Amino acid sequence: MYKRIRRQLTDVRGGEAVPRGGCSGADHVPEFEPHRHIRLLTFNIQVGINTSSYHHYVTRSWQHLLPHRRRIENLDRIAALLRGYDVVALQECDGGSLRSGYINQVQYLAEASCIPYWYQQLNRNLGALAQHSNGLLSRFRPLDVTEHRLPGLLPGRGAIIARYGSEDDPLVLVMMHLSLSRSGQQRQLGYIRELIADYRHVVLMGDMNNHAEELLGQTPLKETDLIPLPATAHSFPSWRPERALDHILVSPSLEIRRSEVVSCPLSDHLPIAMDIALPKGYVTAY
Repeated sequence: MYKRIRRQLTDVRGGEAVPRGGCSGADHVPEFEPHRHIRLLTFNIQVGINTSSYHHYVTRSWQHLLPHRRRIENLDRIAALLRGYDVVALQECDGGSLRSGYINQVQYLAEASCIPYWYQQLNRNLGALAQHSNGLLSRFRPLDVTEHRLPGLLPGRGAIIARYGSEDDPLVLVMMHLSLSRSGQQRQLGYIRELIADYRHVVLMGDMNNHAEELLGQTPLKETDLIPLPATAHSFPSWRPERALDHILVSPSLEIRRSEVVSCPLSDHLPIAMDIALPKGYVTAY
């Protein structure tokens, strides 16, 4: 399948595509076993564009509309990075349009990194021009996966929620890409806050377009006890990180064993990684 997708990118025929969200299906995915550690990664991949300077936003802007032969090479480098993680949240993926060579980038990265489960959330459907999407990659079979359209003045922002482990007391991972505006973030995080209110073991991860201090102090997330990354975890821009826009926020019940900004400049954002330990007693509960 992976080789077939590569051939599609290098030999685009321009036939009619059926752009839509997708999922690998879970029948072939291993059960969520009682691992004590789970390696998480969140990455805004900027539809596979390698941006390493502010002027590239101008000189490489055409790659947001048209295919580029080196995009697949960058996706392969991203896939090599993803192989080291158990659950990956992806933002700014293309679900299969002209600019990506009609390749579903979530599926491509899952297969190229040998991660068995993938789920694509199509948030903004521009037909053959662009398929703006979020993505989930997972080595474990989730209990269920749901997608949510986040509120905002402009449509096109979404979140994916994957639950793992016990039905009665699941591990809940929420993957999101928030709006740029503060008012939009207020509404979106209020919505997220309601979704996670009844769970003990929660991870929020994604491109949140804001610093943790404001997210946890000036938005509805202040009503939670989520733990942020260190304030020095700057992820944007990738070539000179000065702002902490990408986050993994976790409940106190989940022990953070390791967290880092991964020095892998393959997009205009750097990836964020975290190794979490499940709470004591949870591993033997099912």
